[in-house]
Amino acid sequence: MSHATHSNAALTPRARLRLARLIVEQGWTATTAAKMFMVSPVTARKWAARYRSEGAAGMTDRSSRPKSIPNRTSEDLKKQIVKLRWRLRLGPVQIAGRLGIAASTVHAVLVRCRINRPSRIDRVTGEPIRRYEHPHPGSMIHVDVTKFGNIPDGGGHRFLGRQQGDRNRSATAQRTGQRSATYEPRLGTAFVHTVIDDHSRLAYAEICADEKAVTAVDVLKRAVAWFNDRGVSIERVLSDNGSAYRSHLWRDTCAELGIAPKRTRPYRPQTNGKIERFHRTLSDGWAYSRFYDSEAARRHALPHWIHFYNHHRIHSAIGGTPISRLTNLPGHHS
Repeated sequence: MSHATHSNAALTPRARLRLARLIVEQGWTATTAAKMFMVSPVTARKWAARYRSEGAAGMTDRSSRPKSIPNRTSEDLKKQIVKLRWRLRLGPVQIAGRLGIAASTVHAVLVRCRINRPSRIDRVTGEPIRRYEHPHPGSMIHVDVTKFGNIPDGGGHRFLGRQQGDRNRSATAQRTGQRSATYEPRLGTAFVHTVIDDHSRLAYAEICADEKAVTAVDVLKRAVAWFNDRGVSIERVLSDNGSAYRSHLWRDTCAELGIAPKRTRPYRPQTNGKIERFHRTLSDGWAYSRFYDSEAARRHALPHWIHFYNHHRIHSAIGGTPISRLTNLPGHHS
């Protein structure tokens, strides 16, 4: 039967027993036995003494942990460290400066308490982020608008460098006649209206010329029809407090569609976090993912990318593609 031993041990419990018996029972000197097992005479004498006093049972490992740690961080200090971490989201150096202790001590406490990585702490309240998910597709959709500067003919500075990008920008502005009040070249803005289903993360997106209420309402109507075609009936819609979503037109349109409008708490974009995260994915996966030689080329690529996102891209939060979650519709299993 094998015995477990710690990683730095020179001998296994079985080898220790053989070593000790050579010395105690067969009369070998500690030096001779130590050479045979390639350990020091001190180690050989230690296991022989342990064998004399405890027998074979004394050959097993013992904990190297001290019986007492006089310099261990006190519970009171530990509570202060945790409080500063939760409430103010301070790092080890900042906490150490406030409490007059070493940053390494603070880090050790944070690791023991498993709060050394604050990614799950709400930046505003300091409380743990409470993840939520509505129970079925259509129970809640999130809407928002994200903006991207248009790409000049020939490509922008991100891929071509600032000098060539500026030349392309000026040439495109001259062709379109778009200039700012100070006659600087302007390319305009792509307003991407996005809609995300809370449960499935299924996404709908349109590029529009503005973010006015009339535009937002038209996008909502087309999005609702798009979701209906996929068997999803929308019950609620969550938006931020933008003027389009506070308008009477938005309120009346939601009532007409049989949808309950909801808005996030002011200055709390975390409430609409799913669509904020989608905007980052949209930016990385579509808007700036590759070289586009014109704004038209980038806009042409959006529907293809949305299809990829919905049907082929594995979403880490749900463990599958958004379209795969449409099986969990109300009454689907009844």
